[in-house]
Amino acid sequence: MAPLTQSFALQRSAPFGSPENTERYDGRAVAAVQQVATNPVSTFSVDVDTGSYANVRRFLTKGDAPPAEAVRTEEMINYFRYDYPRPTDRAVPFSVTTDVARTPWNAETRLLRIGLRGYDVSGATRPPANLVFLVDVSGSMNEPDKLPLVKAALMGLADRLEPADRVSIVVYAGNSGIVLEPTANKRYVKAALDCLSAGGSTAGGEGIALAYATARANFRKGGVNRIFLATDGDFNVGVSETKALEALVKTNRDDGITLTTLGFGTGNYNEAMMERIADVGNGNYAYIDSALEAKKVLEDELSATLVTIAKDVKVQVEFNPAMASEYRLIGYENRALKEEDFTNDAVDAGDIGAGHQVTALYEIVPVGAKGWVPTRRYPANRTTATPSAGTELAVVKLRYKLPDGTTSQEIVRPVPAALVRTAAAPTGDFAFATAVAAFGQKLRGDPYLSQYRYANMRALAGRADGYWRQEFLQLTDLAARDGNRRVPND
Repeated sequence: MAPLTQSFALQRSAPFGSPENTERYDGRAVAAVQQVATNPVSTFSVDVDTGSYANVRRFLTKGDAPPAEAVRTEEMINYFRYDYPRPTDRAVPFSVTTDVARTPWNAETRLLRIGLRGYDVSGATRPPANLVFLVDVSGSMNEPDKLPLVKAALMGLADRLEPADRVSIVVYAGNSGIVLEPTANKRYVKAALDCLSAGGSTAGGEGIALAYATARANFRKGGVNRIFLATDGDFNVGVSETKALEALVKTNRDDGITLTTLGFGTGNYNEAMMERIADVGNGNYAYIDSALEAKKVLEDELSATLVTIAKDVKVQVEFNPAMASEYRLIGYENRALKEEDFTNDAVDAGDIGAGHQVTALYEIVPVGAKGWVPTRRYPANRTTATPSAGTELAVVKLRYKLPDGTTSQEIVRPVPAALVRTAAAPTGDFAFATAVAAFGQKLRGDPYLSQYRYANMRALAGRADGYWRQEFLQLTDLAARDGNRRVPND
């Protein structure tokens, strides 16, 4: 594979944290270790966003260390596809896989992997789409890696549309306006995109309101109704207060209009806004740093981006105290839910698109092994469990609603205890996912990796097949270079 390159020149922005750099991230503290005896249940919302991985790649490719708050380990893991079985029945829209392996960075612990895979659809079988391209044409977008890349990305998406689909284009700068009424003509879409130019301030809230009004006026009952917001997230005029935007997005989400956010650029990038409003809008968030990434998100994975097959998907794991004493969920810090949220259908959670995959990793301390939590001084304060020949390590539960449903359904998958007793080193896809999880944790500065090095991650990933996995190996090399002095010590 050739060295990492980008189709559009990477802009040299001021270092993150300097007064000239206003990039914003919603970083969360590393999740705490939990003791099974006192907190046996872990609950979280699924996450199919991939923006963090592409953004981290942008930093490393430029020779900079990604800020810890920009690294979300679950998005790093879920950037890649794994060999989970295809669902066989659309009434149950995804398959569930569980397996256990030894932890490469801690001989005392084991890794539990939970994998979901949604059923896929083709362009010929998916519902017709009513799409609104909402494009930021403010002055801050006048950079090679912003508006020109937006235009190229959306033109690629237009090429994948079906005759029954309709596309509108709304733009915003100092004001907002409609530049293309709904059309199925790809040439019209491309011509309208080609004419766009950047200038002025950013009335982002006004643009989003007009985009939703346009989507509502052309609503396709039983179809896909979605807005694609392409911006650097630098809303500085109009309804810029986050909660006001969230309320607008939520109202339209409840009426069946979803929102995908596509982030672009450097220096003033507001990822915190982009990720949040995509989550509230029952959509997904991606960061586009190259034409290749645009093709991956908007062409190769178009069905997953457009078609929701399950909504409000939640995962809950209950550990057996006879088999596990401690655990930690790797990543998902901003997706954590209360235990009681799991069965509460009023609590919003992540959606899964056609063909989407979700992977979660737990690091577990088997009973009798050395854990992270030190022994307490007073016997009455100690939590102890006796190893047993129990048949279950844990039980994994999933709740989800069908796209047009209001009541959730549940899937239950016990995890056999024998998987802990027979666990071997991870291989194949499990090994690759573990290597990516370690990479994200190290970039974040998670305290649980001991002396595990970037070279160990590269070796664990193995002989990677395909462009994106080969690229990951190159990123581990970039992170380990001596010249990258601000990357966490290796």
